[in-house]
Amino acid sequence: MISTPDRRRIVALINTARQNGSRLTPACQVARIDPRTYQRWIKNGRVQSDKRPLVARPAPANKLTPEERQSVLETCHKPAYASMAPGQIVRRLADEGFYLASESSFYRILHEADEQHHRGRNAKPRRRHPPQGYCATGPNQVWSWDITWLSSPIRGMFYYLYMIVDIFSRKIVGWEVHPVESAEFGAKLLHKAILAEGCLLKPPVLHADNGGPQKGFTMKAKLEALGVTPSYSRPRVSNDNPFSESLFRACKYRPEYPAHGFDSIETARKWVRKFVMWYNEEHLHSAIRFVTPGQRHRGEDANILANRHKVYRQAQQKQPNRWSGKSRNWQPLQEVWLNCPHETETNVDQILKTA
Repeated sequence: MISTPDRRRIVALINTARQNGSRLTPACQVARIDPRTYQRWIKNGRVQSDKRPLVARPAPANKLTPEERQSVLETCHKPAYASMAPGQIVRRLADEGFYLASESSFYRILHEADEQHHRGRNAKPRRRHPPQGYCATGPNQVWSWDITWLSSPIRGMFYYLYMIVDIFSRKIVGWEVHPVESAEFGAKLLHKAILAEGCLLKPPVLHADNGGPQKGFTMKAKLEALGVTPSYSRPRVSNDNPFSESLFRACKYRPEYPAHGFDSIETARKWVRKFVMWYNEEHLHSAIRFVTPGQRHRGEDANILANRHKVYRQAQQKQPNRWSGKSRNWQPLQEVWLNCPHETETNVDQILKTA
């Protein structure tokens, strides 16, 4: 059920969209309600409140009587059943030839009597909430980092690639290759990246997964010393750190990536150095309108995309019969989200854009 204040807010947004030229059906679709629902809400010229909670409802015909409910409680109070769950009690009573109520009825009655609580030495189940989202509207605001292995000629032996990527521009702002995973190496890499990008006075948010190096004492101490805000993925949730995972895939799927591993750690560092140069300055990244991460990081993407849009418009005017619709969107991305929260506010701009 939607509360009356939320109804008024949605109706106001839809009315604003209609005043700006939008039709009712598209505006309602963005608000995720049916046009008939909107018409029912504004019946008699004002927003109607939901009457369903106020309706007097008759008691179900199969409802347990007060005597039966009291019998359930008294059964649960017996010493033989006091430490058992309702699922155990109902089955044992059935074995003795008695049936008082279903398992769900036992639970409901105990909850209403405030007698159903977590028991035992194990921790009480906790509901995990989505991680906090961060929005980057410019470079050096939100970074993501992770560690991946690079294979060597020896089975079971790996080199470890540390990489920090700016999620707004997709630029690799820091990287190193080491023979082991270590929080100390991660802390040193972060310090170098902060100094190289000149953001010591405005440190970014740094997102990582829950690995040992990412949450080690040395790394946490460095984050606190630099004033960097830490952010972590949820346990066993791989898509909370998509930027680093996508970067590692692009790295390992390069045609020149050695299929049989790197001969030495120096060879690995040399290869990664070339990859970073290619990725930052030559690779046209599809997620940022096909400009290079370096161009977007330096703020050059606006002019590049404006010129690209001009070329497309001229081509469309020259041969309009070859264009069935609008040309590609070459507007620069204004914001990039890390774990974007799914709230009703995300639909506000969409409703107004239907105008």
